[in-house]
Amino acid sequence: MSRILFSIALLLGVAAPTMGQTVIVGSKQFNEGYILSEILAQLLEDRGFAVTRKFGLQGTLVAFEALKNRGIDVYPEYSGTLEQAILKLPRRVTYAELQAELQRRYQMELLDSFGFNNTYAIALGRKSAEHLRLKTISDLAKFLELRIGLSHEFLNRQDGWPGLAQTYRLPQRPVGIEHGLAYQAIREGKLDVTDVYSTDGDVKKYDLFLLDDDRRYFPQYLAAPLVRSDLDSRVKRVLEELRGAISEEEMVGMNAMALEGKSFAEVANGFLRGKGLLRHDTITIGRSKWGTLLYRAATHVKLTLIALLAGMAAAIPLGILVYRLRAISRWVIYVAGLLQTIPSIALLAFMIPFFGIGATPAVIALFLYALLPILRNTTTALFSIDPVLKTVSVGIGLTAWQRLRYIELPLGAPTILAGIKTAAVINIGTATLAAFIGAGGLGEPIVTGLALNDTALILEGAVPAAILAIITEFVFESLERLLIPKHLLQKAVE
Repeated sequence: MSRILFSIALLLGVAAPTMGQTVIVGSKQFNEGYILSEILAQLLEDRGFAVTRKFGLQGTLVAFEALKNRGIDVYPEYSGTLEQAILKLPRRVTYAELQAELQRRYQMELLDSFGFNNTYAIALGRKSAEHLRLKTISDLAKFLELRIGLSHEFLNRQDGWPGLAQTYRLPQRPVGIEHGLAYQAIREGKLDVTDVYSTDGDVKKYDLFLLDDDRRYFPQYLAAPLVRSDLDSRVKRVLEELRGAISEEEMVGMNAMALEGKSFAEVANGFLRGKGLLRHDTITIGRSKWGTLLYRAATHVKLTLIALLAGMAAAIPLGILVYRLRAISRWVIYVAGLLQTIPSIALLAFMIPFFGIGATPAVIALFLYALLPILRNTTTALFSIDPVLKTVSVGIGLTAWQRLRYIELPLGAPTILAGIKTAAVINIGTATLAAFIGAGGLGEPIVTGLALNDTALILEGAVPAAILAIITEFVFESLERLLIPKHLLQKAVE
């Protein structure tokens, strides 16, 4: 009997990770980040853990903040990035020192490296390098006419262009460009120089020449899983199985396969099977292409609709209040307009420390963007009502509420509905950026397509979003015909 109980306890212990244990795996928005995160996710699934993927997070700070605020549990990061961009250490440190500093400051653990170094490099077309006899980064200072386009993160990070320009005394003024688009710009002759990762598959695909870092500016960028210290030790043990498992050549090969059309999941699965790290033959099959599209569209509509309804619930009463209390009208409109001017990505990133990642911060941001069109149209509609009508309504003894209910709101309805329609269309477009913080929707293929420089993939998100906006226009036109008297519609058209 005791042996049976021991066996049951052992089985329960083995099965424990699958019981309510879900691991959220994140990734930054570039090919290698997707592949490494998919490797982590599939290995954990093979060991019995449920996994939620939050891929395509916009940049280092978004991913790091998401981990710090428990929006994700693990994502692949690089030692040089942590040293320079996160911890901003004044000197180069060893891997062990870096691990200790992360533990001290943030209660995070940088696990052992996957085994490869993906450092930054400065690249240009091989033919251009040969023609100009460019071999080192120092040589760039001699050619002021070269057009330099850098990824936005590299352009602003201290271990990116600011420090590089200072170290090599480079006088050029580079422009920012999406990392995946820079390669195509070089091939088409619209750009000369860009920053790359040394394991990029694009380096070989576009025949780029990497300039020698002759002053040894760039530190090592050893890739490794970054986790919170309180993450389940069983999860950490699984992730540690990838210690030293990936060479630079293997990573270059995997990046190249993704560029050739293989999905990140296929590339990751092929690597894990090749290394003998998968214990089970079952492969999780996702939704079909059409099923994925419908799911993303439904998520997109959900985000937009919730934000729009919340915006209506707040902005219409606020507009009425502004109409009644004219002393506050200027300030209320000013604040709403100020919110509208905040760049979408900046607003989403700002919310991560307070609301984490996913749908909640996305809905809040969309709600804030919906306020101004609805609020402005509500106040405009009420203020523009014919003063004679207002005088007559007072003269016949209507109360303020009755005037609002039976005269002012019905007359202002076409303009108010136009503001709601404007907010809805704006939010449909803005909601594509929600994918940068793991909220899903039609922005997901756009984000992935930018990473892969895949126009077809970008269109998978852009075209449905445009169709959704057109459908929204038709829906609101139908609502206008249904809810608003014809004579008011005719007046609005005139």
